[in-house]
Amino acid sequence: MNENFQGELSFQWDTGNSGKNFQKHQVSNDECEQVFVDPDKIMVPDPKHSGREKRFIIIGKSKIGRALCIVFTIRYSQIRVISARDLNRKEKIRYL
Repeated sequence: MNENFQGELSFQWDTGNSGKNFQKHQVSNDECEQVFVDPDKIMVPDPKHSGREKRFIIIGKSKIGRALCIVFTIRYSQIRVISARDLNRKEKIRYL
């Protein structure tokens, strides 16, 4: 997976994932997208939760400096966010 995401990023938002992260964790779609262009982001594969499709975890900050953990997959050449939330205390110590 190319961590630099060359070119224009394309996100897949639909009724299955749009608004879900805001309802659960107050993370907007726009804030999710901002993490992908954070120059200091960390991205790793998520084999433990990968089944039919590969999942990845990206940790980074939004434009307002909010540290987020986002689980996503690539579907039809688009980034599809599965979940997004604030980093927990242990993650902040480890990654920030």
